[in-house]
Amino acid sequence: MELDDYLPVLEKANARFADAAAEAVLAHGWQAPVLGCPGWRLRDLVWHLSEVQHFWAWVVRTRAPDPSAYVEPVRRPDDELLGWLTARNAELETALAGADPHERVWTWAPQQDVAFVLRRQAQEATVHTVDVEQVLGDLRPIPADVGLDGIDEWLEVMVPGALPDGPPAAAHPVVLHAVDADAERTLFPGSRPFPIAALTGTAGDLLLALWRRVPLEVLTVDGDGLQAAAMIDLVKLD
Repeated sequence: MELDDYLPVLEKANARFADAAAEAVLAHGWQAPVLGCPGWRLRDLVWHLSEVQHFWAWVVRTRAPDPSAYVEPVRRPDDELLGWLTARNAELETALAGADPHERVWTWAPQQDVAFVLRRQAQEATVHTVDVEQVLGDLRPIPADVGLDGIDEWLEVMVPGALPDGPPAAAHPVVLHAVDADAERTLFPGSRPFPIAALTGTAGDLLLALWRRVPLEVLTVDGDGLQAAAMIDLVKLD
């Protein structure tokens, strides 16, 4: 994906998340469990995305060199959550639309610019939209380009962040074949002469498997599926 693609992806995901959340509240209530986030209820998911977007809107708007001056928002009651979410969506989208992607801002990663925030927030909203769709029971496919970019971000950013010293001794390569994007990627390349497994599916399903949103059973597994799952689990995500 190109830099210009991220904001439209974020806007579309935000709109879908808000609509699905409103429907899920009516259908299942704020206490509905979130399959992809064990221990969370629907209210926690909506608040989380709102809070995350509040923070990054502040970072981009203020061109913050570090997060020390950020003031965390007060948790809103349930009947205010959807309105708060919509306001935070607009706040982040406006801040990103008005910023040069190459401007320096603080992030938690080595890449310290608005472009990192654009990509990360587009992917954050995409995965959490799946979370709320699972609550609603109306899961929609992730576009191939968005899914492949999410896989690339997971490999380029999340894996080094979780494993700063490189692959552990137990690591084996796992090939990821995205059929709708006609692309292959590899987790832990070069850690062994041969991959322990190849996982084949849509880019979106591969992305969701990496983020532990769907089981490997939704993919075609060639090789040792249990070990492939163990390799993914070596990447500890907060």
